[in-house]
Amino acid sequence: MGHSERELPDLSVVIPSYNSAEWLPSTLEACATALAATSWTAEILVVDDGSTDGTADLITSMAAGFPVALRVLRQENKGRFLARWAGLQEARAEQVFLLDSRVLMGPGSLAHVEAVMTADPRKTVWNGHCVTDPEAPLVGHFWEVLTHVFWGNYLGAPQPVEFGLETFNQHPKGTGVFIAPRQLLVDACRVAWPTGDAALASDDTKLIRHIAVQIPIRLDPGFLAVYRPRGNVRDFVRHSFGRGTFLVDSFAGTSAGWNAALVGLAAAPVVGLALLAGLVAAQAWTVLGVLAAVAVLGLAAPAALAARRHCPAKGLRAYLAYVPVFAGPYWAGLLRGLAVHGHLLRSTRRNLPVRAEVAA
Repeated sequence: MGHSERELPDLSVVIPSYNSAEWLPSTLEACATALAATSWTAEILVVDDGSTDGTADLITSMAAGFPVALRVLRQENKGRFLARWAGLQEARAEQVFLLDSRVLMGPGSLAHVEAVMTADPRKTVWNGHCVTDPEAPLVGHFWEVLTHVFWGNYLGAPQPVEFGLETFNQHPKGTGVFIAPRQLLVDACRVAWPTGDAALASDDTKLIRHIAVQIPIRLDPGFLAVYRPRGNVRDFVRHSFGRGTFLVDSFAGTSAGWNAALVGLAAAPVVGLALLAGLVAAQAWTVLGVLAAVAVLGLAAPAALAARRHCPAKGLRAYLAYVPVFAGPYWAGLLRGLAVHGHLLRSTRRNLPVRAEVAA
């Protein structure tokens, strides 16, 4: 790009953004504060993914007086995967920090990363320890129960850990707070490249899985960030619908067990409704009562398990209040995922990456 090596920043921060103008100023200020605690030079690239809320004008107005080199890239709305890809193409640093537009970095988080990397330069891939904003509305805390169910061993008592493919599903992960070498991210994006509408493709799990095969990923509570969810039911429903679709793209074809689970989740409501209709027709009220009690206990069981794993009380309340709202959109999203990504079910392990050959 015509820049000498000494002019290149140590870190490129890539922030995909869609209609997040209200969040971006505080996100950027927190990021700048965290960067100021390091010795790194940096650039921040905000990718405006077809926003209609004045995001591009906001970033342009902030750039002149901002303490870190800041610029905006504009594209039509294509989803976060392609927004991040656009940012990676413009990033000049060898190390890239992927950051969500609604995340506040802890003031000492990047200094912690720098200290560990200085002591051991091999630790180049970092997944953020991201917690939900305690002040967020109740609906924004819904996912805390599910994360504590699946990743409670870590979340119950967070300690620095490194994981690869073997323990991939045992740890929380995401590209909302993620640091890795630029070339590794570019290669992972190419492996996980969407085959259809990029907005319906996983923008994190497949990409991170490829990286986990190549190099251990460090999950460290010292790399702390606070996620601020959108706090209304309409956005929660839309998010749940999307999560159902992304689940299929993320895990279909990775194992026979996951294939069976995805098909089973899709079929369960249909089977349940057929059984209900049959029992009502047979006037089997006692059996219906027992099944209703079992269903209620089944829905409450994740909350009980999450509570044992130190899930915050607000997360437990959010789950119990909104799981009836969540179930329908998530199932519908799962059906859409099977329609769009169902071809991945045809062969187990076809959705898994292969370790790249390293030149001697």
